[in-house]
Amino acid sequence: MQLSLTVRGPGAEAVSYLLAKNPNNLFERGEKGLTVRLLYTTFSSEEVQVLIYVNTDPIELVKNSPDLYDITHYINDREFAASSIFVSSIRKALGTALNGKPKEEYVSWVEHPFDMDLAFGPIASDLRDQELEALFAPIGYEVEVERGNSFIREKSSARYITLKGKQTVQNALKQVSILIPVIDNYKHYFIDEREIEKLDRYGEGWLETHPLKAMILKRTLRFHNMISQSKFYEKEIPDVEIVDRTKVRLNDLRYEAIIKYIETLPKRETIVDLGAGEGKLSVQLGFIEGVKEILSVEPSNKARLRAMERFEQAGGKFGFIAPTPVLGSLFYYDERLNNKDVMILCEVIEHIDEHRLAKIFESIFNNNRPLVLIVTTPNREYNVVYDMDESMRHTDHRFEWTREEFRERCVEWARPNPYQLRFQGIGKENPSYGQPTQMAIFTREEGTSK
Repeated sequence: MQLSLTVRGPGAEAVSYLLAKNPNNLFERGEKGLTVRLLYTTFSSEEVQVLIYVNTDPIELVKNSPDLYDITHYINDREFAASSIFVSSIRKALGTALNGKPKEEYVSWVEHPFDMDLAFGPIASDLRDQELEALFAPIGYEVEVERGNSFIREKSSARYITLKGKQTVQNALKQVSILIPVIDNYKHYFIDEREIEKLDRYGEGWLETHPLKAMILKRTLRFHNMISQSKFYEKEIPDVEIVDRTKVRLNDLRYEAIIKYIETLPKRETIVDLGAGEGKLSVQLGFIEGVKEILSVEPSNKARLRAMERFEQAGGKFGFIAPTPVLGSLFYYDERLNNKDVMILCEVIEHIDEHRLAKIFESIFNNNRPLVLIVTTPNREYNVVYDMDESMRHTDHRFEWTREEFRERCVEWARPNPYQLRFQGIGKENPSYGQPTQMAIFTREEGTSK
């Protein structure tokens, strides 16, 4: 995790006093699970570049996490991406600059706008490149987004952002300290009133007029009772995020297609929603007539807690069967998932490395043995319709397959097992590229024992 700040023009050397860091010395500070270092790579009267980077010890970070028992700590990249962990560390190191309180003889430089480049990364985000630009362009930056190299896939999901513009050092650091966690949409600590205070202090002078203010507040403070306490909150502003409305609608169509198919099945009493995330599909499954048990399986504690909130909210509605949250993963055998009527993998497989899928499906067919297995995944061909060129639809996708590739894999997985296979498209059909989502339905052949 790193951030570099380059300023150019007369008086550039004043930056060292604004930061309160001697250009002749390496700044280094250690804390639990982290080492923060700051150094100057260029220093002259016309140009200064300072680099601040954070090294992590992921084991120590897990030990000190509020989600101590969340197994996704061992399989995700958040401890190595520029996130709230990174921002918390550099805020402490850059406190003088953030608060605008250098030595008295340099106070006048606090309000001095420099020509600057500010670069940081890697970032892990659900926002697309154009959405990242929409965060920074309104506050005066030109935005460049670059992808890193990867030996796993053609294009890495890790991105690096460079901002170019004329800005004071204080404002630039205040802006990124708020917007980096917004981009990552992840907090490694519990959100409380102190977060409101930080947002109000560091957002002053730029956030009040930002066109995406409502989204920034939501992704920073999460909860309405917290958002409404911020001085930037305006009741009449809708509580929205920058999202692809087509994508949101497509998600609804996926759930609708899955539910409609399950409603046609003669046996649908027991269902497994595998990789259930925040439980959006699991809740809808709870309203299907004839369903008696739903296992909502998810490895992330945070996602399961959000799912439990959804289940509780739906609990008082007529005919609702509350799903059971289960800590689990595709990578771990769990006999509780065996011999169910329906198992669902909705937009899950593309988050897994391709070479691991064959073993996963072998375990599902031989150990779990559902009567029906439903699998959905994006159709890569359709990305052209979304003007995405070669981009994937989510930064965590390990792959996205064409219709032919998906069919080939499904046939390969089903061949040694007593399952019949059919395919269905979901979403608006394009004559050249098909439909945005592809669904495979594996049905266990009659006469084969569970």
